[in-house]
Amino acid sequence: MMQAKTPELESRTDTMNLRVAPTARIFAFSLIALALAGCRPQDFPQYPADYREYAYVTNGGSGTVTVLDVVNLRLDRELAVGQNPVAVTASLTRNEVYVVNSGAIGAQGSISVINAENNSVAATIPLHRRPVSIELDATGDMAYAANAGSNSISVVDLKARREVAQIGTGEEPATAQLSADGKTLVVANRGGNSVSLIDPASRSVRAVFEGCPGAADAVILPDSSKTFVACSGGHQVMTIALARASQTASAKTASAPAAPATAALPDRLEALLDVGRGPVQLALKPDGGEVFVSNLLSDSVSEVYNTTDEVGATYMIGDGPVRGLVTRDNALLYVANQRSQYVTIYSIDDGKRVGSVHVGDGPSALAFSAAGHLLFVVDARSGDVAVVRTSMRSLFTVLPAGRNPNAIVVKAFRVP
Repeated sequence: MMQAKTPELESRTDTMNLRVAPTARIFAFSLIALALAGCRPQDFPQYPADYREYAYVTNGGSGTVTVLDVVNLRLDRELAVGQNPVAVTASLTRNEVYVVNSGAIGAQGSISVINAENNSVAATIPLHRRPVSIELDATGDMAYAANAGSNSISVVDLKARREVAQIGTGEEPATAQLSADGKTLVVANRGGNSVSLIDPASRSVRAVFEGCPGAADAVILPDSSKTFVACSGGHQVMTIALARASQTASAKTASAPAAPATAALPDRLEALLDVGRGPVQLALKPDGGEVFVSNLLSDSVSEVYNTTDEVGATYMIGDGPVRGLVTRDNALLYVANQRSQYVTIYSIDDGKRVGSVHVGDGPSALAFSAAGHLLFVVDARSGDVAVVRTSMRSLFTVLPAGRNPNAIVVKAFRVP
């Protein structure tokens, strides 16, 4: 995730380029033998013979993607992609993984298409200057890539392997998120301190909201009614109610009365919510009930109630929180604290910290396995991936990655 351009924030994030001492790295990998010795078969899912699951880790410093075999918990291979890969996502409809290569300064970036069935690079799709994120539509046929260096969104036909349109945004778009109904693309313009709302059907900007310094991340509620945007250059989260078309009342039936008609409503600013300093990432509960804000400069997490646009509380969580991830049962929040070697575990129902896990140096990205029994933690400074057993809330093993790993996605499927 990109961070606000304040002197304090830049000085702290400079440490992301440091490497740990060799002795620390050796110690981390020595845990593998101990972890494997204590492994019990019943602690892990029993996979059918045709089941495959891989974790893909982008390594910004080495221009590669590390592929980890989740079934056997081992390194599968390392793939060369484009220069400075910074983001990755997996298709829900085909066995493909898409890597955003930001490229060299001033040069065009690209998308590397990985065939997950044989873990090879199947295609490279040119983009514009400094792409930094990617979002897929529900069909898996179209992708939206934010080009921070070109102030635009690339619309990419993944079947045809080419860009089909470019949509202008504000300055330095950092992320683009598509609503579940497919009617709104929310773009956080980091350099422009604004939020652009795009109509994907017409590929045009329908609204712009100013006043979100360092707009860095966005989430959209599952019902597509509202978006939250982290303003990382300050201490607020912007809440925007998304446009709603008018609907006629449904016909009355014998068993139920007719529903009332709804009037059309435009996009509108609902609130600017005060959270901690340097809010850089938003973690939405799967049920859509709350958003958890990682406040990098306050070492805290703020809890936002989505129905009332209220900040319930702000909790001290760890040293430099940059990424949160909520479990599928909505019970626990895992937080990666980049200026430490710890992932903090927060109980949502109890409203308190319930533990922490010692991982590698500089944890910065998180992903669950498909079954949820493992948490993969990308450690940016030590250049590895810590594997946490969620049932035990403890470190299981550490697997190698490339230089400066920064993002991760998990893809599970069955082979024909």
